[in-house]
Amino acid sequence: MKYEYWFAGIRNIPDRTKIKLKEKAGTAEAIYYIEETALRKMQLLKEQEIWKLLEAKKKEELDRNYEAMRQKGISVIPWGEKEYPGRLKEIYDPPYALYVKGKLPDNTARAAAIVGARSCTPYGEKYALEYGKKLAECGIQVISGLARGVDGIGQRGALLGGGKTFAVLGSGVDVCYPKNHMGLYLDILEQEGGILSELPPGTPPLPQHFPRRNRIISALSDIVLVMEARERSGSLITADLALEQGKDVYALPGPVNSSLSQGCNELIRQGAGILLSTEMLLEELNMNCTEENKKTAKIAKVLESGDNM
Repeated sequence: MKYEYWFAGIRNIPDRTKIKLKEKAGTAEAIYYIEETALRKMQLLKEQEIWKLLEAKKKEELDRNYEAMRQKGISVIPWGEKEYPGRLKEIYDPPYALYVKGKLPDNTARAAAIVGARSCTPYGEKYALEYGKKLAECGIQVISGLARGVDGIGQRGALLGGGKTFAVLGSGVDVCYPKNHMGLYLDILEQEGGILSELPPGTPPLPQHFPRRNRIISALSDIVLVMEARERSGSLITADLALEQGKDVYALPGPVNSSLSQGCNELIRQGAGILLSTEMLLEELNMNCTEENKKTAKIAKVLESGDNM
C-alpha cells in the first residue's frame, strides 16, 4: 500500500487521469517502476504530468513517510480497493484516494449531509442540532465538514443522538480545522465515526481546497440538508453538486429579511424540499422511526460544549 500512498500524494495530476493510468498499469507499484519510454507510450499524461510523476520517484524516504502516516492511525484507500466508497465511484470526478482516520461511512446505510452557514443564528443552531440528533437516532449517518456553525453543530447533534458522523476536511486528516473543534474531532473518532480527506496528511486548510471537498460531502450522502445559507455560500455549492449527482436537497425556510436564509429560501423557490419538521422528513424518507425501533447503538458519553460547536 506504500506505493498507493506515493501515487495518491502526487499533486497536479488529475484524479481521473490517475484512475486511467492505474487501470492501464494495473497497480501503483507498477506505475512507480515504469520506465519513462513505456509511460509515454501510454499517451495518458501531458508532458508536465510526466515530469511531475518522474520527479516524485526521486523523492527519498518513501518507507519512512508511509510508516509515519500509519503511526498516526491514518490509512489510504485508493480507487480500485474494495473499501473505496461505492457512492464516490458514481460521481463524475471521484478522488483517486481517500485518507482516513477512524472509519469510512457504511455504504449500505443511509447518510445525510448537514451543511450551512458558519456564522449561523440561534435558529440555525437549534435545527442543525435537532436534525443531526434525530437522524442519528434513526440510524442515519451524518456527513459534514467539521466547520464552525451549522456543520459542527449538526455533527454534535449526531453524536448526542448516539449515531455516527463523518467529517470531510479541506486539509489533511491530521490537521483539525478549525483548531477549536479538536474536542468534536476526537469525539467523532471515539464514537466510531471518521475523519476523511482527499488531501495528503499535513496539508494545510487552504481556501481552494474547500469547494472541491464539498463534492465528497454530497457524494457520500443520500440527501443534503441546508440549514442556513447566504445568497452566495459554500453550502449552495454543496447543494448544486448534490443536484448534479442526482441527490435530493432540502432547505430550512427562514425569515425573508434574514441574509442567512436567502440561500435556503431561494433553494426552496427552485424546488428543493422544505424542512418543516424531523417527523415530516423521516416520513418522506419512508422511515418509521419510533422509540421502539430506533437504532440500538451504544451511546457514547459526549459532553455538549459550546467550544466544540
